[in-house]
Amino acid sequence: MSISNSIKTADFKAEKHVPVIKVVSRDGDTAVIEVSVGAEIAHPNTTEHFIAYIDLYYKGEAAIQHIGRAEFLAHGESAKGANQGALHTEPVALFKCKLTASGVLHAVSYCNIHGLWESELAI
Repeated sequence: MSISNSIKTADFKAEKHVPVIKVVSRDGDTAVIEVSVGAEIAHPNTTEHFIAYIDLYYKGEAAIQHIGRAEFLAHGESAKGANQGALHTEPVALFKCKLTASGVLHAVSYCNIHGLWESELAI
């Protein structure tokens, strides 16, 4: 069984786990790309249920390239108990890169309960 059979996709407006890719700015070949989870429907991000990471990839003419990963490590944990901590990270990441050819950006997010989710954006 291929791992690709386990990666889910959906419309981000109807599903809180789908990574949303936005090109925030583009100046010549330099692009700033934002990837977030929960754009329309907020993801809970609690000690029990959270987005652990977002990966961003680029597919041009050659093999797919990994641009980077953002990990979200604070989910309200505390010595006082679950969700009692002062810090909760939100699943939003910015990636700045130089792109000299068009291609497709692929974002993958991982929810500790609901698994892997993917979206793509032509750039």
